[in-house]
Amino acid sequence: QVQLVESGGGLVSPGGSLRLSCVVSGRRISDYTMGWYRSAPGKQRELVARATSYGIQTIGDSVKGRFAVIRDNPKNMVHLEMNSLQPEDTAVYYCNSAPKSIFPWGQGTQVTVSA
Repeated sequence: QVQLVESGGGLVSPGGSLRLSCVVSGRRISDYTMGWYRSAPGKQRELVARATSYGIQTIGDSVKGRFAVIRDNPKNMVHLEMNSLQPEDTAVYYCNSAPKSIFPWGQGTQVTVSA
């Protein structure tokens, strides 16, 4: 059974940085494009960034130039580097396969950007 466990969220000031991590068990992520999604209050869950098994990234317009997906295939982990964070980045962040999420969702990790 596939399990996704996200971590690394927290409270950060505008302009700050965070690095999120996702540990995947039950499947080899090297077989999948993996992505990071976020869910903000009152908004649908959106895919913000993804990376193929070879590390080729597709970054959403709203976070382009600020976010990056880093894969560690041997450790079956995926990270999201987030820089220049803004209040509108406040959300619960999740990892999953992308662009279609096929695994059970994890609990996510809360990111709050506030002064």
